[in-house]
Amino acid sequence: MTQERTGVATFKGNPLTLVGPELKAGDQAPNFTVSKNLVEQATLQDYAGKIKLISVVPSLDTGVCDAQTRRFNEEAGALGEDVVILTISADLPFAQARWCGAAGVDRVVTLSDHKDMSFGQAYGVHIKEFRLDMRSIFVVDKNDKITYVEYLPEMTEHPDYEKAVAAVKELL
Repeated sequence: MTQERTGVATFKGNPLTLVGPELKAGDQAPNFTVSKNLVEQATLQDYAGKIKLISVVPSLDTGVCDAQTRRFNEEAGALGEDVVILTISADLPFAQARWCGAAGVDRVVTLSDHKDMSFGQAYGVHIKEFRLDMRSIFVVDKNDKITYVEYLPEMTEHPDYEKAVAAVKELL
């Protein structure tokens, strides 16, 4: 049975149920399968040998998610070739592509968890009530060890961008 955690996160003050484990720095990053587009899949292994900043957003079509993705797109240019920034949401892949085109976002990789919520359940961010992923940040080193985690307690809050970027820079 999949673990459920209630009351660790909220949406506008209302409790949410997160499905999956609470990961911590030092844990091995779990594998996942997400969609690059409607036919191609991606897994953690597709980014082997890279430092991964995984920015998880509920939906790109909301204000905080939009700002979060734009911010990490700006940061991507200064982090170099050894770093990949993955933005994962439950948005459909063509909606992600449309949003990126309209927003001019071209340095982060958008991946969709819409099919089976594989990422959300493996990383403990699948919101049972909404079938979305809870806002969170994971930094994973070249050996797929998690070095930084931020689970946001409130769905509408921004992550600590500076701490996430600093965690990446410590690995360079």
